[in-house]
Amino acid sequence: MIDKTTLSIHEAVAGIHDGATVMIGGFGTAGQPAELIDALIESGAKGLTIVNNNAGNGDIGLAALLKAGRVEKMICSFPRQSDSYVFDELYRAGKVALELVPQGNLACRIQAAGAGLGAVFTPTGYGTLLTEGKETREIDGKQYVLEYPIYADFSLIKAYQGDRWGNLVYRKTARNFGPIMAAAAKTTIAQVKEIVALGDLNPEHIITPGIFVQHVVAV
Repeated sequence: MIDKTTLSIHEAVAGIHDGATVMIGGFGTAGQPAELIDALIESGAKGLTIVNNNAGNGDIGLAALLKAGRVEKMICSFPRQSDSYVFDELYRAGKVALELVPQGNLACRIQAAGAGLGAVFTPTGYGTLLTEGKETREIDGKQYVLEYPIYADFSLIKAYQGDRWGNLVYRKTARNFGPIMAAAAKTTIAQVKEIVALGDLNPEHIITPGIFVQHVVAV
């Protein structure tokens, strides 16, 4: 019998080790798995590389993980916002590294990992500092930059409902990076509002099939 449900958020993140690359879903706070992040902080894992669209808001969620000194490197699109002061201070002090990736490229590189692609050519960033030193190619008269997939050891995502097989549905824009991060990680941990019985999820509404999910925990 396949049962991917986990009884507690602490048990769900227990396998995340020092130095791991962890994708965290969310667009700002929308769809951010805040409870899983809190459990990750309590787990003590350190030296992490975090892949996220942002670099934390205020003092909660991802910002709290940064503030706790657990993050060695951020890979993101928008590290600076009006309330990203935790990351700002750490970066200026040289306590966290940053790989800045245009948002479309970030999504594309994560998707490439999930699809098993070796690399992708994208026009975004061509001729800028972000692509300095990278391979380029002219295709049909247009310049492209070679970008490599972003893989992760773990992904922490938030969904609306799930079942014991790990099938997930999302609520509106809280979906954002969740589905592609689930496909790009070796181990996907999903927090959901509710775990429902098998068959209760409309197959047409399932966005992330259970094959991409290893742990489901109700929060």
